[in-house]
Amino acid sequence: MNTQQANRLFIASCIALTVTAMTFAIRAGILGQLSASFDLSDRQLGWITAMALWGFPVATVFGGLLYNWIGARKLVLIAFVGHLVGLVLTMMADGFWTLLISSFCVGFANGAVEAGCNPLIADIYHKNKTTMLNRFHVWFPGGIVIGALVSKFMTDMGLGWELQIAVMLIPTVIYGFMMFTQKFPEAVHIESSTVSNIKALFAPLFIFMCLCMVFTATTELGTQQWIDRILGASGASPMLILALGAGLMAVGRYFAGPLVHTLNPVGILLMSAVVSAVGIYAMSIATGGMVYIAAILFALGVTYFWPTMIGFIAEYQPKTGALGMSIIGGVGMTGVGIWSPIIGSWIDSARAAAEAQNLTGVEAELVAGQVTLSNLTIFPIVLIVAFAALYICMKKQQNNNQPQTTANPAGEVL
Repeated sequence: MNTQQANRLFIASCIALTVTAMTFAIRAGILGQLSASFDLSDRQLGWITAMALWGFPVATVFGGLLYNWIGARKLVLIAFVGHLVGLVLTMMADGFWTLLISSFCVGFANGAVEAGCNPLIADIYHKNKTTMLNRFHVWFPGGIVIGALVSKFMTDMGLGWELQIAVMLIPTVIYGFMMFTQKFPEAVHIESSTVSNIKALFAPLFIFMCLCMVFTATTELGTQQWIDRILGASGASPMLILALGAGLMAVGRYFAGPLVHTLNPVGILLMSAVVSAVGIYAMSIATGGMVYIAAILFALGVTYFWPTMIGFIAEYQPKTGALGMSIIGGVGMTGVGIWSPIIGSWIDSARAAAEAQNLTGVEAELVAGQVTLSNLTIFPIVLIVAFAALYICMKKQQNNNQPQTTANPAGEVL
């Protein structure tokens, strides 16, 4: 495949990921409107959010298993249809259950994008996997910036949530056209035996990284998805915070190459966990303008989590192939889906506790958000311990694998 064809597929993949990210950002921006329109509690909003997150792993698991047979092109076609159906159904929703179904369809489409595009990019840029996967994932925070600004602008203009959903149909049609007018390459540089892929999934390192992925994904997406409800009473604009943080993430991922070559992937993950913990804790105690500073710390912390986890699997567990990259992404999103209703219940419980202490309105919402953020801090703290242990183990293994040399009495190496 020539460079022009590869670049066209890469750009189309980036637009598809932009749509995926916009679904997260705009859904985060309209949760309040959905609650008001359909009289939904935060727990119910959590289930709606969870359905979008659970649709993702269903698609990545099936997509990963089928990738070697149907290829990236058909998976992206599934994503395209899923986005169209899910977005239209969301616009037509009339209550809790229809929102659940439409959210699942959108989540399934998002998962199909990851299942098709991650191995496609790892294959066509096989000599520079982690760097190019980071550049591809620039467009997750990039799409969040776009979605957050669109949501804020349309909300400020008094435009309803249905129109905000409709905006996403435009980039959906664009990536669909670009993908299906381009020839896809045969998979050459990734393990194409599904039997070998499945066997490799049971490696202890892969299982360990899947467990870590639950915590990295929840640290990033669990916080971002609830940004409006958590920080709505902090004195700062949640959508501007989301856009600011996502913009920093996009820049960081685009220029990830030098960092990847300076620090190994595990070093990047350990550093990210430390900064994320500091950022979430800072947001839990900040108000007003200081929330923006805390949000910058948080954004810097979570910037490299998702693409570096996938890049780690592509480099250190190559026998898992496309299936491994799909599974770890699916595990991460499943984890966020499991925790999302719990996070919603944390907000409800903290608000009730605040109201029991005679706090009302903005004061109660502020306390609820701060308590929830304090609870979320546990995720990056667990990651600090996990990645520190992994760093030490891999460093020790690397030292053991280095060739041993001896010297004679004259000091000459034998």
